[in-house]
Amino acid sequence: MKKLLFPAIFFISFSLNAQKHQLVKLWETDTIISVPESVLPDLNKNILYVSLIDGGGWDEDGKGGVGKLSLSGKIIDTNFITGLNAPKGLGKFGNRLYAADIRDVVVIDISKGKVEKKIAIPDASGLNDITVSNKGLVYVSDSKTSKIWKIENDQPSLFLENVNGANGLKAIGNDLIFAEGKDLKKADVNKKIALIATVTEGIDGIEPLGNGDFLATSWVGYIYYVHANGKVETLLETHDQKINSADIGYNAAKKIVYVPTFLHKTIAAYQLR
Repeated sequence: MKKLLFPAIFFISFSLNAQKHQLVKLWETDTIISVPESVLPDLNKNILYVSLIDGGGWDEDGKGGVGKLSLSGKIIDTNFITGLNAPKGLGKFGNRLYAADIRDVVVIDISKGKVEKKIAIPDASGLNDITVSNKGLVYVSDSKTSKIWKIENDQPSLFLENVNGANGLKAIGNDLIFAEGKDLKKADVNKKIALIATVTEGIDGIEPLGNGDFLATSWVGYIYYVHANGKVETLLETHDQKINSADIGYNAAKKIVYVPTFLHKTIAAYQLR
């Protein structure tokens, strides 16, 4: 029996290692993207929409905007939308592109390439991430006031408050997945909240993988694989290189993750394995 011990241990170790996921870099742009915070793939148009702060993270300076890249990282138009402040999270529904811009949710007519309107959020001072449900409900987080707002028919209403470190959002059916600091949580249609997992740093971007698992990022330079059972794997660490990982985009069909590196001023693409 002793002779079987080492092979058994080796097999268990190999099995556990085989379960781990990884990110393999496919490409990265040059450092020419003006402080990118969020990436939103539009696979029907083969486009990546990118929010461009191009200044301080909370500066109301009119320097921000939205750019367009190809799915392979080629610059299409860095001036698709201009005149914003410090746009962060992006969401899309039909022909509308939504951008969280400090105090306002900016509504962009995609086909015209113009701002359609701005929806002011009451007392907002730090709008951060945006998500849109399959019914067209828009949710936006205000990191500075610890609130999450819902917008229906262009009218905002308070959805959740006292969400310390409110940031990343993702609507899935009738549920809202949201970040509260280091905690990944879920609120159902009745606003009943459940903890999914806790990671090592404050959560920025959230992307569902379709099987109950998630990818989550921390702005300081981490990307995590979060299992439905709460287990967390760290897939990428770039904090030592001072490379940020902001609000990622995800191509579910090809399992490609698009990472805006904020102050590093690039977009990087990784294959999830």
